[in-house]
Amino acid sequence: MKFALAQINTTTEVADNLEKVRSYSRRAAAAGAQFVVFPEATMSAFGSGLRTIAEEHSETWRAALSELAAETGITVVVGEFAATDDKVINLLAVYSPDGRRSDYAKIHLYDAFGFKESDTVEAGEAPVLFTIDGEDIGLALCYDIRFPKLFAELSRRGARLTVVAASWGAGPRKAEQWEILARARALDSNMFIAALGQADPEVTGVPVPKKGPTGVGHSLVSDPLGKVLNSLDGAERLELVEIDLSAADTAAETVPVLTNAKLGY
Repeated sequence: MKFALAQINTTTEVADNLEKVRSYSRRAAAAGAQFVVFPEATMSAFGSGLRTIAEEHSETWRAALSELAAETGITVVVGEFAATDDKVINLLAVYSPDGRRSDYAKIHLYDAFGFKESDTVEAGEAPVLFTIDGEDIGLALCYDIRFPKLFAELSRRGARLTVVAASWGAGPRKAEQWEILARARALDSNMFIAALGQADPEVTGVPVPKKGPTGVGHSLVSDPLGKVLNSLDGAERLELVEIDLSAADTAAETVPVLTNAKLGY
C-alpha cells in the first residue's frame, strides 16, 4: 500500500487551508499515492469562533473536497468540523474519488493539560473504518491515541492500518509521548499506525492561534512490532509511505495479544 502524509500547519483562514490541501493532494496523486492524510483541524486551526467557522464554511468545504478527490483520483482524509446547536463535532472525513464521503467523530475529547475540548466539542460514539482497494483502515483523532481499547477494536474489525490525525499540544516531552504512544498502539493492536500531526509552528513560522493545541510535527509510521519506518521533523512536508500490510498478519501470529486477551482486556 502506498499513501501520503501531509504534515502541514493550518490557520483559521479556511480558504488558505483549502488551497494548501489542494496543493498537497495534487502532489500526492502525482507521486502515485492511493490516499493522502491531513491533520486534525485542517479545515480550521483550533481557536475562538470555531462553531461559526464550521457553520459558515462546511457546505463549500465539503463540495471542494469532493471535487478535489474526483480531480486527483485519490482518497483525501482530512480533519474538519461540523456545527451542532451549540458546539462542533471534531471529524476526520474521508472523500473518495467516486463521490462518497464518510467520517469519524472524535470519541475521546482532549480534557487534559489544562485544555478542555469538551467545552466546545461534542464527542463521537463509534469506531469507523474506511476501505481502500478492499483494505479496511481505521480512523482516530489525536487524544484517541492514549486509549488502547479503541485501537484493539479497530484491529478486531479487520484494520491492519490505522491513521491517527492530530493537532498535538506542545509542551515538555509531548513529542516524545506522541512517538511512544504511536508505537505502543501498533504493538498492542497488531497493526501499522500512521500518526500524522500538524507541523510545528515554531519551526514553520505559520501564524496560528495562541490558545489550543497547534501541533509539534514529528509525524511517524510504526510497523506492528513498534519499529519506526518513517519519521518527520517539525517542518511542513509531504511524506510518501509504502508498507506491506501482510506484516500485520505476521505480527498477530508472532505476538497474538488480541487473541490472548482475557475478559476483553
